[in-house]
Amino acid sequence: MPSTRDIRRRIKSVKNTAQITKAMQMVASAKMRKAQQAALAGRPYASLMNDVLAAATAGAGEFSHPLMAKREVKKRALILISTDKGLCGALNTNLLREALRYDKDTTVFVCAGRKGSQWASRLKRDLAAEFNYKDIPAFSEARAISRFAQELFTSGKVDAVDVLYTNFVSTLVQKPETRQLLPIGKIQKLDADLSGEGAAEELTARGGAEYLFEPGASTVLGNLLPHYVNYQVFQFLQESKASEQSARMVAMKNATDNAKQLIKDLTLEYNKLRQANITKELLEITSAAMAMG
Repeated sequence: MPSTRDIRRRIKSVKNTAQITKAMQMVASAKMRKAQQAALAGRPYASLMNDVLAAATAGAGEFSHPLMAKREVKKRALILISTDKGLCGALNTNLLREALRYDKDTTVFVCAGRKGSQWASRLKRDLAAEFNYKDIPAFSEARAISRFAQELFTSGKVDAVDVLYTNFVSTLVQKPETRQLLPIGKIQKLDADLSGEGAAEELTARGGAEYLFEPGASTVLGNLLPHYVNYQVFQFLQESKASEQSARMVAMKNATDNAKQLIKDLTLEYNKLRQANITKELLEITSAAMAMG
């Protein structure tokens, strides 16, 4: 049975841990609000851009572009968007479990985030590049990742590019999702609902002269497609960062609550042991007094 000194030391240790997890919870909470606002603010723009591209596609006629070239998939690139740090619950575990479904012999990994690159190196996967991104992702960071993927695709080194990221649904729910980035097929409309379900449905061209393209729909479409790919990657980074901060805040809150409950249990155990020791000492004193008297 542990002594009262051992229990006091353990209570002090748990209190120190609770202070750390509480501080991390507050930091993650502040970052979470900014990341969530950034992710939610980008969804309407992505939806409107898809709307414009669908109209341009309808007016471009027989249009071809290097980013739309379809060929037999012999080699595939996967942009794996993970976190730089841990302590965010099962977020990375669920994400990397999905990454395991890709064939290691036919898949090239492009990792954004240290956890993904560490996983790829540990399992000896073909790691083509590693990128870092900030707590609030910058468009330049997304553009660098996107350009590297576009170069892989247009040079013929890979025949398709997918993105595996964590979609932000709510503070308590984050889902790993896979999206095809290249080749660009039919323009799909992203669900801009704040629930973040991410449902995609084919966008039919709207009738009437809603958009007037100058100098022409095909020229506009050709210039917009690279930006479209860049912005998709940018939105995926924002969704992943919002998911990371939300998962970390929840994980640290759970850790703090568990530490507080453990302190209560240890305090109760300490009081019981202390009371038992006092009772034992009183009995010894009483027994000695009776023996002398």
